[in-house]
Amino acid sequence: MDQVIHLGVYQLGAAYIFILLLLIIVRLRGIPREKEILISTVRMTLQLILTGYILAFIFKNSHPAYTIIIITGMEAFAIYNIYKRSKVSLSKEIKQVIAFSMLAGTLVCLLYFILIVIGIKPWYDPMYFIPIAGMIVGNSMTGISLGVSRLIEGMETQKHLIEGALMLGAEPKFAAKQIVNNAFDSAILPTINSMVGMGIIFLPGMMTGQILAGISPVVAIGYQIAIMLGILGSVSLTVILFLQLGYKTFFNHRGQLK
Repeated sequence: MDQVIHLGVYQLGAAYIFILLLLIIVRLRGIPREKEILISTVRMTLQLILTGYILAFIFKNSHPAYTIIIITGMEAFAIYNIYKRSKVSLSKEIKQVIAFSMLAGTLVCLLYFILIVIGIKPWYDPMYFIPIAGMIVGNSMTGISLGVSRLIEGMETQKHLIEGALMLGAEPKFAAKQIVNNAFDSAILPTINSMVGMGIIFLPGMMTGQILAGISPVVAIGYQIAIMLGILGSVSLTVILFLQLGYKTFFNHRGQLK
């Protein structure tokens, strides 16, 4: 591809016909979602426009401080979203575990990917660092959100089984093992499922964007394989960190269920 097709205002405007189509469908079906659809569309548009101008500035004025500020904002917003998504009240202890797991898991995987897998120099090059960080942090956020939901649900619905195991002399780790395993399985399953159909059923966003930007599909495939493996590793690490530390918050120092 010799030339990238730039979308103009009218072309972008034409894409909003799909929102109009959705609004018509929900109206005809009597589904009360019009307000949410409009608000989400406006927010998406404004947020992406603002992000575009910010990234354009950062790309032209590359500096480690800007990159650190961006990744800090991503992490803070991701942790806040996990708290907000939870349908049950989270204790102070489990909130601390969520924050630690997100920071430790994503930053370790991100730095390994940036420094070892791709070998970016300088490491803070925002053109690589920020998009990769966004994918790793975003997917890890989703994974931990599922892990939180499944862990709390399991600890509540299977409370009698845990208490029975403790009464028989089992350690908290063994009593909660099946709940932790089920939560881990549920949290990583969406990532695994997305990998199964990738390349045959659909082309992932990163690869599609690179191809549209004129990069060779073979090069784009290499990046996509690497980033998907990085995402899987980050989701796995953040979720297992959360679950291994999180289940302990349900027990006191004597190993009794709170």
